[in-house]
Amino acid sequence: MLDKFEKFNLRVSGWCEWLALAALLLMMVITCIDVVGAKVFRWRLLGAIDIVMLSQIVAISFAAGMTLILGRHIQVEFFFNLLPRRAQAVINSVVLLLGFGLFILVVWRLCVLGHSYQTSGEYSPTAYIPLYPFAYSIALASIPVCLVLLLGFLNSLTKREQK
Repeated sequence: MLDKFEKFNLRVSGWCEWLALAALLLMMVITCIDVVGAKVFRWRLLGAIDIVMLSQIVAISFAAGMTLILGRHIQVEFFFNLLPRRAQAVINSVVLLLGFGLFILVVWRLCVLGHSYQTSGEYSPTAYIPLYPFAYSIALASIPVCLVLLLGFLNSLTKREQK
């Protein structure tokens, strides 16, 4: 059962990673066009800062799930590795459960923020891009993070039961 859940997490996080890669590519293209236009043609791309800012949001948030799966997130291990295995398992389970709870709150509050942006009509300063789709997209991108943390918590429980 957990194997299917893990494969589902990997597939969804992989799709999200491709969206993050597309946003990163968009950031690079917009930055290049803006810099070359400003230096060579004395022409600035209107709203380039807004597009790059919003692309950063997409790139970071949609890459988070795969970052967790690959273990590329920041960890402080120098004290943790000195603890006994059982204490490490308990601390790891608690941290994963707290992380899951935190990201559930993040999804909820981002949906509230997106609704607030949508009803108030918030836009980016120069390009007038609506902000609410980005709040909703970060909430959507946080769901795979929740699933990865939940899977890690369930795996830590089953490993502890087997010992």
